[in-house]
Order: sequence, then structure tokens, then C-alpha cells
Amino acid sequence: MKQRLAVLLTGLSMATASAVAAQDYRLPLYQGAAPNAKPTTAREQVENRDIAWVTKVQDPDIAVFLPTKRFATGQAVVICPGGGYGGLAYDLEGTDVAKYLNSIGVAGVVLKYRLPSADSSIEPHRTPLLDAKRAMRLVRTNAAKWNIDAAKVGVMGFSAGGHLASTLGTHFDAGDPAAVDPVERLSSRPDFMILMYPVVSFADAAAHSGSKRALIGASPSQELVDFYSNELQVKDDTPPTFLVHASDDTAVPVENSLLFYQALRRKHIPVELHVPQSGGHGFGLAVSNPQLAQWTAILRLWLQGLNRPRP
Repeated sequence: MKQRLAVLLTGLSMATASAVAAQDYRLPLYQGAAPNAKPTTAREQVENRDIAWVTKVQDPDIAVFLPTKRFATGQAVVICPGGGYGGLAYDLEGTDVAKYLNSIGVAGVVLKYRLPSADSSIEPHRTPLLDAKRAMRLVRTNAAKWNIDAAKVGVMGFSAGGHLASTLGTHFDAGDPAAVDPVERLSSRPDFMILMYPVVSFADAAAHSGSKRALIGASPSQELVDFYSNELQVKDDTPPTFLVHASDDTAVPVENSLLFYQALRRKHIPVELHVPQSGGHGFGLAVSNPQLAQWTAILRLWLQGLNRPRP
């Protein structure tokens, strides 16, 4: 195990390495050039403040945390940290969450996705979703190796990462059977979604202006606004969803989750919504607030329910 970790951590910055030292695997999303990328002088930066804050991601990857094999449920979750599409709260809403999922028998896969930047992307708004789709396919490719059921791979997102997760859950594809790369032949549809205080809508009444501006610009077309307002994009095959959003969230209004809940209900998609009275925004696992932290226990029950055989 020590040798494997030594190999995995080669080439990582010390700051990034310290944040993911317990991982089982770390894989680049792409072999060769990433899609929709253009040459840039920008370089990834990692700030270790009270959280690990990652910006200017150029080489997207996944860090894979696996539970003890004896207790593994077969479920896996691709985790999209938030940060307003300007950075990634990599430990608070990524590695910490993966480790919790391991404690309940679920594989946690932290996605370090590229952020929308005109400096490094041809069409900036397309980049995060391309990375999220690739992460889903990559997990399914390695499912047998990682003791994961390829039909039990979900996505989880926090804040703007919740927007990315809900975008994946409403804009997935079945894969390209003619692709030369076998990874690209697999579906990018998540089997379930877990959305934590998510940005969902770009409509003016509910939009988080910072995330909206970062992803689609200051003067987007109405077509682009509608495309990324995911409450408008729910379809019959949108996956079952678990939502948590504090009522007093002043950063991302709770209406984002309420709108998505209503849209899922209209399509008869199984959905569970929890709206604690207080908690604000960006609470992650909420370890300092025992009442708010109960969302993790509720999620465990929900995941167990998904895992039970259907009659």
C-alpha cells in the first residue's frame, strides 16, 4: 500500500498531496489533451487556509476512496465540491465527504474538475460538464476493480458543485458506441443524485449571480440561461434525488432546491427534500452543529433504501 501511494502522489503539489493522502487511487480524467481546452500559461493553485481551496485546475482528475471491502454496499458517489465555479472547496466538500461515505460502505470519488475560464477553455461553459460526464464513465470503467456496482454510481454536489451535479443529472448521455476510447462508450447518467445547498436555477428570482456569471458570462442568451436552469431540464429519466438546503441560506436561496423538488415531483421522479431551519451555506458535514449534522444519518437511510431489491 505504501508503494502504491508513493506512486500515486508523485508529481502532486505537497498541498494537494496532504489533502488526499488517504486515497486508494488517483486517476487523470483524460489520456492526452482534455477536450475543449486551449493552450494557457495558467497553473493550478492550492491554498491551505481553513479549507483546501483549489483554483485554475488544468489537469482534471478523480481521487478514489474505497470502503472496507467486507462492508462495501457496491454504491459509489462522484463528489463535486463547490466554489462558485471559481474554485473548489476540495476537502470541506470533497475528501471529508468521501471519507464519511466510506464509513457507511460507499465509495467516494472526488472530482477535481476544470473551472470555466476563457484563458484555458474554448467554450468555458461546456468544460465542467464534460469533466463530470467523463468522471461517471471512468468510475464505471473501473467498477469491477474497485468493487463497485456499475449500476449504482451516483453524483453529489455542493453549492455550485450541486449545479454541476444537477446539470449532469439532466444533461447526461448514453455514451458513444462507436468511440475509439472504450471509456466514452459508457453512459454518463448518474443512478442517483445528492444535492447539498445546490445552485439549480439561473432564473433571476433564484439565481446565485456569481455562479451564473462564472459559468455563462455577464450577458448570456436566454437559451443558455434556460439550458443551465436545471429545474427546466428535468426529464422522465432524471435520477432519484436527495436534497438538503437550509432555510436561512443567504448565499444560495432555498428556492433553488424547492424549484428542483417541484420539477421532479411533476415528472414522478423519487425525491426527498430536507430543509433545516438554520445552517446557512457551506456547512459541509456540519461537524460543529450536531442537529444540522443529522443530514448524514438521513442520507445513509436513503442510500440503504436505494440499495434494497425492488419487489
